Amino acid sequence: MTFIKICGITNLEDALVAVDAGADALGFNFYRPSPRYIEPLSARKIIDQLPISVLSVGVFVNEDTPETVKSIGSEAGVSALQLHGDESPEYCVELSGWYVIKALGVKEGFDAHSPLDYGVDAIMLDASHHKLRGGTGQVVDWSVAKSFNELGVRLFLAGGLSPENVRDAIATVNPYAVDTCSALESAPGKKDSDRVRAFIRVVRDTDGENPK
Repeated sequence: MTFIKICGITNLEDALVAVDAGADALGFNFYRPSPRYIEPLSARKIIDQLPISVLSVGVFVNEDTPETVKSIGSEAGVSALQLHGDESPEYCVELSGWYVIKALGVKEGFDAHSPLDYGVDAIMLDASHHKLRGGTGQVVDWSVAKSFNELGVRLFLAGGLSPENVRDAIATVNPYAVDTCSALESAPGKKDSDRVRAFIRVVRDTDGENPK
C-alpha cells in the first residue's frame, strides 16, 4: 500500500476530512513565511484529536539549530520531522530519536546518490524553486525519482501530485509514499474536500491494480 501524506494542514476540518478519506499522515508547516504556517500549539490542538495511527509531521525550513526543531516538534506534539531547507547531514544526525524526512529539491544536475549522505528515515523529492520551499505545484522529474528504487531509499514523492496525475506517478516511480499539498487546495491553507477524497481514492485504486 502506498503511504499517503496530505501536507499544509491548518485546521481541524481539513484534517478530519483527510483522515476519514484514508490519509496515513498529515503535515503541519512551521515555516513562518509559508501561507500554510500554523502555530505549534494550534497544530497540537488538531493532532490531539487525530487517531494515534495517523503520523503527524512537522515541516521545518532552516531552523537555526536542531534543538529548535526538537523543541517546536515537542510543543506541537508531532511524531515526525520533515526538513525542507538546506539542512546538512550533520544537522540531521542531531535529530536522532525522531522519525526524520529530509526533503531535496530536484533540479538540473541533481545527484541521485546524494540522499545516501543523510542517514534519515526517508527522503522526499520535491520540485526545486528559487524562492518557495514546497507547495509549488511543479512536478518532479519522475525518471530521477525512479532511480531511487535502486538505492533502497524510502522515498516520499512530492511535487505537483494531484488526482489527475498520481496514478501515473505511482506506476512510473513506485514510491514508498506520495505527498501532496497545493493541488488539493481551494486557497493556500484550505483544502478542497472533494479533491482530497479524489486523490486518496485514486491512490488506493492504483494500489489495487498494482499490488506491491
